[in-house]
Amino acid sequence: MTKEELKKRNKAVDVVSYQLFKSSSSVAANYRSVCRGKSDADFLNKLKIVDEEADESLFWLEFIKGLEIECDKVRLEKLIQEANELVSIFSAGIKTIKEKNNIKN
Repeated sequence: MTKEELKKRNKAVDVVSYQLFKSSSSVAANYRSVCRGKSDADFLNKLKIVDEEADESLFWLEFIKGLEIECDKVRLEKLIQEANELVSIFSAGIKTIKEKNNIKN
């Protein structure tokens, strides 16, 4: 691999890493906000943001897997599994709140 190709590859890895960092840190920050929801509607709206950011984090992890970036594959699989579980938990919470409050969509 030439220096130019390596430089482009490192730039791409930096971009993907930054996107994953942004979405995953947003999950944490917004979940904290969810815990301070002032009403069911506020809680629901904030939880939707958490769900979207968790799903975006999952996307970036799967993207990394698809690019076959050199990394610990076992750890990457565990992170993908955990991200899937978190998306499922947040989605179930949204569904429960909607059912409890008779909210469509």
